Amino acid sequence: MIPISYALSFLLSFSIVMILIPPLRKLAFKLDFVDKPRKDVERKIHREPIPLTASYAIFVGFAASFLLFSKESAIQTIAVLCGSVLLLVIGTIDDWYKTQGKDFSALPKLIVQVSAAVIVYLSGITFSGFYNPLSGEYILLPVWLQFILTILWIFGVTTVINFSDGMDGLAGGLTAISAGTLFVVALAKGQSTSAVMAISLIGVSIAYLRYNKPPAKIFMGDAGATFLGFILAVIALDGAFKQATVLSLFIPILALGVPIFDNLFVVTKRLLQGKPIYQADATQVHYRLLKSGLNPKQVVAFLCLISVCFSLTSIILLLLGV
Repeated sequence: MIPISYALSFLLSFSIVMILIPPLRKLAFKLDFVDKPRKDVERKIHREPIPLTASYAIFVGFAASFLLFSKESAIQTIAVLCGSVLLLVIGTIDDWYKTQGKDFSALPKLIVQVSAAVIVYLSGITFSGFYNPLSGEYILLPVWLQFILTILWIFGVTTVINFSDGMDGLAGGLTAISAGTLFVVALAKGQSTSAVMAISLIGVSIAYLRYNKPPAKIFMGDAGATFLGFILAVIALDGAFKQATVLSLFIPILALGVPIFDNLFVVTKRLLQGKPIYQADATQVHYRLLKSGLNPKQVVAFLCLISVCFSLTSIILLLLGV
């Protein structure tokens, strides 16, 4: 695909989000679809109601660019968009509960997120195997293992991006950096579809950050955060994981290093303490840094800097051809 197509893909996704967020923000106030401050919840650090409607602008911006510029097969395009819509629907329900000061049950979210992952798997976007760097032989995994690893990857990345959405500008910033890394990987491997998805995700993320940077004027809620995580996971499966060797499997993992490693720590800690994995608390790294004395802007800047370091490391691995 010619470079101009990537530029147009970015501009389209970026412009749609920039145009749609202001009216969606006004609509949220009219419908009272806002995240209200709760003094009894440690994670709620904002002090005034914030609209929860950015997810719809993000989805439309990405979908428009994806449909117009992607060369993905029809069945895989439908699968990606269907999975996205499922996450938007369940995420919207979860966000509506937030507007009522309540917590939505984790089980329906789990079922829908796994279902979205299964749809993608059935379309043919899978983690099928890797190359042995010593022999050059492709090791094809058993179908049952392909299924398990694909579902775990999609569900895992979807979840960690959602868990990272706890501070103004953080999830959007981490997504933009990760998508930028996956875009470079896709270009290097000549994978135009993954590159289009990645550049479109960069576009919607940067446009969203225009309204979500501290102090945020709008949130994307669970609907938007799970959508971003889902698309990042699909990009990696459709790009970075293809034709990967044992060592280059770490490229997409490092590209998503900050949310992955932080949430592995959080989940392990919850398991050791006998707490449910999905029980929301303030154990993520951004809350811990906030308690250490950093202000929100410093926390976001620090974590984005760490994410850039992880991403550069992954690109070095790519250039080394390991």
